[in-house]
Amino acid sequence: MSDLVVSVENVTAGYLPGVDILTECNLTASRGELIGIIGPNGAGKSTLLKAIFGQVNVRSGSVTLEGEDITNLRANRLVAHGVGFIPQTNNVFPSLSIEENLQMGAFQKPKMLAERVDFVTTVFPDLAKRLKQRAGGLSGGERQMVAMGRALMMDPKVLLLDEPSAGLSPVRQDEAFLRVSEINKAGVTCIMVEQNARRCLQICDRGYVLDQGHDAYTGTGRELLHDPKVTELYLGTLGSEQNADPGVHRPVAG
Repeated sequence: MSDLVVSVENVTAGYLPGVDILTECNLTASRGELIGIIGPNGAGKSTLLKAIFGQVNVRSGSVTLEGEDITNLRANRLVAHGVGFIPQTNNVFPSLSIEENLQMGAFQKPKMLAERVDFVTTVFPDLAKRLKQRAGGLSGGERQMVAMGRALMMDPKVLLLDEPSAGLSPVRQDEAFLRVSEINKAGVTCIMVEQNARRCLQICDRGYVLDQGHDAYTGTGRELLHDPKVTELYLGTLGSEQNADPGVHRPVAG
């Protein structure tokens, strides 16, 4: 069996007729990889995740999951196939308890409920102590943890995360990145969009830089972090400070 989990090939997609946000965009994710997607505002990063998850119309190109074409499938079918998605906002049911949020995550496979709750509370032990607490009373970082837990309830083959650190304090941002790493170490392939480009590249196996709807650069996280052109165009001062590291710097072809 191939290790390739997700393949996005030459995808052109957009929300409105005749307006393309993505243009011949490409991405791959292999089993167990943590993929980071960075780029300027309006580059199409979140649109790429939504195209994979069937929320944006793919006009040409294809999206495959373990070799099976999933282009433009509805979200409920994608979840059943093993694709999990965590949106940036409105990612929990605030009137429900943490436990009920997790139950909602397994509604397509109720027989897996107990097993998956055990798994999620092992990855996120803080949830085990607070299952009866209402999600609406949680902080932003805590809600993000519940959203991640709910997405894991269907035992996804790949988890799509749209800016998990958005709106969080620096300390909570670090916690969010740690949670993503823990999920990935538990065996889940992850594709993460992030505005915190430097931090994203520090933890991802491979990264993609999107610009104007196209994959402009790709390489390992370390390669992109130390690529002079990526630093100049996308990472700014923080990236320049990182490049003070005496490691090998080399351009990465896009």
